[in-house]
Amino acid sequence: MPKTSAAITLKIVNDVRTCLLSLMLAGFAASATAADQLYIFTEKYPPYNDSVSGAGFAHDEDDIAGICTDMVKAALARVDYDYVMKMRAWSYAYNWVQDRENHGLFCTARTDEREGQFQWVGPLASIKWTLFAAPDSNIRLDSLEEAKSLKIAGYKGDVMSDYLIANGFNVITAVSGDVNTRRLMLGQADLWVTDGLVGPLVAKDEHGITGLKPVLVFRETPMYLAFSTNTDPAIIADLQKALDEARKAGELDKIEDSYKQ
Repeated sequence: MPKTSAAITLKIVNDVRTCLLSLMLAGFAASATAADQLYIFTEKYPPYNDSVSGAGFAHDEDDIAGICTDMVKAALARVDYDYVMKMRAWSYAYNWVQDRENHGLFCTARTDEREGQFQWVGPLASIKWTLFAAPDSNIRLDSLEEAKSLKIAGYKGDVMSDYLIANGFNVITAVSGDVNTRRLMLGQADLWVTDGLVGPLVAKDEHGITGLKPVLVFRETPMYLAFSTNTDPAIIADLQKALDEARKAGELDKIEDSYKQ
């Protein structure tokens, strides 16, 4: 009897240890999964990113669409990471994701000035840096330098606006670009700097204004999904591989074509 009791006691102890070890391993696995959750932000920037409702913000990936959005989703569908996607004002999102692990932002123009601030997944689409004038404007430009004497509408944190400001141009910035069409129409600005597709679309959809004049295209840059520098590089490699596979499969071309119809 004593030996049998001892054996039973030892078995119970071993079972308890096994149970505790299993719980610990499960906890580690849960922690690893939580650590690999991605937090991805974007802005309202149709046709590249837009809310399904038309609002300037969204809290769920199902409420966000657009060329870049669909490309990012195509890549995410090929990996096992959980993620949340939200739409916020650009300046807020741009500052929020930096130095936060597993935080990303799209569509982010990849420039020399930003190169070391992020880890990059892409390219997605490209933007054409365009100066627009009002439909009745007679402004003509042969070079960017000729715009130095003019008042240009832009928005805070935008790569095009920041570039012009850094180079001594007179740029009036707002939190978003939605108001800039009206600034042109009211004579508060001579030009509006934005992407070649975005300008006419925003003018028409937000204000019913057509006929904006593209005065000058002065640069073109690729846009990326940009992650904070303290995100695990293995995650970046996984996402880049997934995006490359989606491109090779023709998914990205189909997405772009679908927005041209």
